Amino acid sequence: MIHKKIQIWDKGEYNGANPDYKPWIDTYILNNTSKKTAAVLVLPGGGYSFCSWREAEPIAVWVNSIGYHAFVLNYSVSPNRHPQPLLDVTRAMCIIRDNADQWNIDSDKIAVCGFSAGGHLAASIGTLWNEACLQNVSGMEEGKNKPNALILGYPVISGGKKAHRGSFRMRLGEDATQAEIEEKSLESRVSSVTPKTFIWSTFNDQAVPVENTLLFSCALRENNVPFELHIFPDGVHGLSLATKQTDDGNPKPDNPHVAVWTELCKKWLEHTFFDKD
Repeated sequence: MIHKKIQIWDKGEYNGANPDYKPWIDTYILNNTSKKTAAVLVLPGGGYSFCSWREAEPIAVWVNSIGYHAFVLNYSVSPNRHPQPLLDVTRAMCIIRDNADQWNIDSDKIAVCGFSAGGHLAASIGTLWNEACLQNVSGMEEGKNKPNALILGYPVISGGKKAHRGSFRMRLGEDATQAEIEEKSLESRVSSVTPKTFIWSTFNDQAVPVENTLLFSCALRENNVPFELHIFPDGVHGLSLATKQTDDGNPKPDNPHVAVWTELCKKWLEHTFFDKD
């Protein structure tokens, strides 16, 4: 495996609020194959206030275990505001595609996987990849930042009644109006060019209500975008792999019923990327 840290912004390019913080990618590049294969860019959750370790390396290791390259983006968090995290993802996608030949990546098979607030960021790049504010990023060409697939785990989506207010405050600022928050509600930004999506949540998630997942799924259906949806009846927020590997000491982080999402997602990726229509 090629495991290294890559700073995504050159000197003078990054305009983040904290000059001591520079977003970076941790690479988990398979080097045991000469054949190009798929890759997954992982966006951990953390309410836009930090990037959770539980949804970072453990997810990348799982991606490697099913035969794909993985990258973890440590993106800009508060006090940085929109659109900086989205600019970070755009730059990361450009870096991955620019190095696709060197790293044996099929540039038409790159998924973005996010959890909670990272799920909001993943869904953001999936729905807003062609926004004007992203077009001047270094290395950017039209569509270069667009994922070929999305994987969303208990994602923050809506700024409406079922919003996770903390994530929106961290991304937009404490003084954000309700109108500004609802403008970033991603269920209203889905279109026919949104990537195919694997999405899951738990019925009794008390932090990010399941309605977020349902609203996004309904929007995908309305725009004729194929998706696979799983709602598990029980499980706390932030389960990640839902195994002992990502146990952080909180109640019930190990949930065998929910842990099957990784096998379901593996089969979905195989179908999405490799099955012929």
